[in-house]
Amino acid sequence: MSAGCARPDAPSGSGTVVPDRLPPPLPMPVANNAVAAIETSAGWAVFSFLGIDSTKLWSGVTTASFRWDLGSPAWRAIEPPPGPGRLAATAQAFDGRIFLFGGYTVAEDGGEQSRPEVDVLDPETGRWTRADPMRTPVDDAISGVWRDSLIFLVSGWHDSDNVAAVQIYDPARDAWAQATPIPGPPVFGHAGGIAGDAIVYIDGARVQVDPRAFLLETSSWLGRIDPADPTLIAWQRLPDHPGPGLYRAAASGTGSRLVFSGGSDNPYNYNGIGYDGRPAEPWSGAFAFDPATGAWSELSAPDTPTMDHRGIVIADGRAFIVGGMTAGQRVTDRVTEVRLPR
Repeated sequence: MSAGCARPDAPSGSGTVVPDRLPPPLPMPVANNAVAAIETSAGWAVFSFLGIDSTKLWSGVTTASFRWDLGSPAWRAIEPPPGPGRLAATAQAFDGRIFLFGGYTVAEDGGEQSRPEVDVLDPETGRWTRADPMRTPVDDAISGVWRDSLIFLVSGWHDSDNVAAVQIYDPARDAWAQATPIPGPPVFGHAGGIAGDAIVYIDGARVQVDPRAFLLETSSWLGRIDPADPTLIAWQRLPDHPGPGLYRAAASGTGSRLVFSGGSDNPYNYNGIGYDGRPAEPWSGAFAFDPATGAWSELSAPDTPTMDHRGIVIADGRAFIVGGMTAGQRVTDRVTEVRLPR
């Protein structure tokens, strides 16, 4: 399968970065995989960890992990993190290492368990170590690095329900703290990240108690981190973003802005079938948010819509969506370059 996106024929002033080459596909189709990028002694490298394979069965939850060095013609398999295969983990690069947080396991009987592990990869040696585990194990959370000092995890699923917790991990001290919780409905499968001192996240799935159901939450939120005390976050609801409410969209902070792409307007289980019994399909759009102006803007969308993501990877000024599901809930090996705003 060929991968990547066509070179954009963007109108003047659209603010896009044009790829100079198409990225290679993953060695296997995978979705709901954690992704990260880091600058190594050999240059920039993009990583994919864990996820689910093309079977979309509990037995297809994989530990498979891969690395792509920018400029090389192919990805290569790397040593996976210790422990079982997991879904909905999240990863961040920090100070020469990659931190992989949580996720959940799926048993043959359908039982799911949120995992507390924080696995740490040294990309120079390929070796994994363990950091202090999460105090509240979560999966389907969003994460981001603040001021090259702390990693924030926002909301997510814990075993049997969503949590409103905002957890802060300090890699220098290998220690955890709690920050101001989110004021909106706790969610899983939301999308967002950190840009400057701003946490931004959108949508996700919330729990309806009676009758119990998983419903799409359509709301957008901005949290201002207090530089004097980063455990203090001033939250406010934002105007709605372009397009529909979204579940498991791809997103990342890109310096001064946040970029969002894809996702589905129908929350679904790991097989791509909605909790309402309808097959979920990916949305084709993309947009950005500027915390300085409080404005949303639409972006040129990738040529192939995708869903079931854990983030957008930013590497050497370029942005990539790695794997996911395309139309028909098909797990893909596709790697698409996202057109960043200027």
